[in-house]
Amino acid sequence: MLIAGFPAGPWGTNCYVAATGPGTECVVIDPGKDAAPGVAEVVAEHRLKPVAVLVTHGHVDHMWCVAPVAGTYDATAWIHPDDRHLLANPMAGMSAETTQMMLGGKYTFAEPDRVEELGDGQDLELAGLTFTVDHTPGHTRGSVTFRSPYDAQEDISEVMFSGDLLFQGSIGRTDLPGGDHAAMLQSLRTKVLTLADDVVVLPGHGEQTSIGRERATNPFLLDLQDSGAAGPRGSATRGL
Repeated sequence: MLIAGFPAGPWGTNCYVAATGPGTECVVIDPGKDAAPGVAEVVAEHRLKPVAVLVTHGHVDHMWCVAPVAGTYDATAWIHPDDRHLLANPMAGMSAETTQMMLGGKYTFAEPDRVEELGDGQDLELAGLTFTVDHTPGHTRGSVTFRSPYDAQEDISEVMFSGDLLFQGSIGRTDLPGGDHAAMLQSLRTKVLTLADDVVVLPGHGEQTSIGRERATNPFLLDLQDSGAAGPRGSATRGL
């Protein structure tokens, strides 16, 4: 499995390109602001053809270039129905400081020509890869993660594209429109802590990690394991 990732834009959002190998079809995950040139570079370097754009959630730092990338490669965009409205109206999910950053700019957002909606537990067969969709509300109502089988010989059963659900040492913030802290804790409890330790986590921001590492060191997950629902020891949540 070929996975190329790079941070893009002012928020350093990780965009990923996944394929079975060079010279094949591929999937683009979370092309945020300024991600289109990076996607084009990866596609050219590995001779790839994007057929789908997967969106972990509708915040502008993760979906800014969804329409341009999907349009350039005639690819289908996939997003959870609870966040679909943000493709055309990202301001509805922004914090006050982010909105202030964008005031005065002339930005136009619209859905790509082809949009498909994601469902919890759905298995997507795209570009020769399988992605299992987990609906993980909390950061936004329509947040999802994507898990894909990897290589048992490398002691990695799956990779998980976690969006802004889980980071190295932290979790996504829940104080933005559509955020829900109780839902976030439930998503972490039922969709993260149930996974195997060898699952590699490819987050929306920052460095990759693993479920085992986060289970042992992430203060938010430690609190969930200790108390089942208590508030986190840490305070450094992340995201737009």
